[in-house]
Amino acid sequence: MIQLFNINTHIIDTSKFSHLLHDNNVIEFEKKIANYVGAKYACSVNSATNAIFLSLLEKKPNYMTRMEVKLPSMIVDSAQKIEPNQFKQECNPEDLMIFSFYPTKPLGGSDGGMIVTDDYEKYKWFKEAVLNGMTFADNNWERTISFPGYKMYMNSIQAQILLNNFKYLNKKMRVLKSLVNTYNKELGYENSSKHLYRIEVLDNQKFIENMKRVGIVCGIHYPALHLNPIYTKCNKLDCPKSKKLQDRTVSLPMNEKLSFLEVEYIVDKVKENI
Repeated sequence: MIQLFNINTHIIDTSKFSHLLHDNNVIEFEKKIANYVGAKYACSVNSATNAIFLSLLEKKPNYMTRMEVKLPSMIVDSAQKIEPNQFKQECNPEDLMIFSFYPTKPLGGSDGGMIVTDDYEKYKWFKEAVLNGMTFADNNWERTISFPGYKMYMNSIQAQILLNNFKYLNKKMRVLKSLVNTYNKELGYENSSKHLYRIEVLDNQKFIENMKRVGIVCGIHYPALHLNPIYTKCNKLDCPKSKKLQDRTVSLPMNEKLSFLEVEYIVDKVKENI
């Protein structure tokens, strides 16, 4: 079966960690990402969702006023993209950029996220907020409580898997770029994402079933959000384009392990079913 994404297999020797919470490999990974995207500071988080949550904290209780962080001029959700010097090229020093390391993302792991910035005060607050509101120190017993924070730090196992995958990130992106170019040439699109390759079909459910029958896994990204019950209870939004795409958009395999023959096979089967 040709899979939508490739998920690497890892064997992690936990005996090499001093503990399983936030060992030195977490700091090593933060520095690698900061250098890669051109930012001064990087704070790892256990998920990109929690990274967004922390970044959107505007109103803080009284106990946090001393550590108050002003809302940045821009928060960039880059869950589906990570490129060299990306922060430096797309952001101002006071901005925040957020990355996701969910297994299917360009740099995937066992979940996790990252907030990068050039603003030290914001970085310092995030580092304390993810560690239960405690100041950072090499010796755990020297930490003090600054404010009631959150248990949102990245653990050592998450960091090690990401460090392993980071070694091959540039190669993976080159392969996926070539795959996108092939899809574009064969299917007539001008897509540029190296995370999802989306096309439109008449009936995505039928298309997915037909592709699965010939050994190809495809996906739907994403259902129309405005039709979710949490929104329909409050407002009846009219988003005809989103409603139409919900039934027509489909994602093809974006898998860096695909062989030339497999890509050729996918293209042939797509043409047969659109």
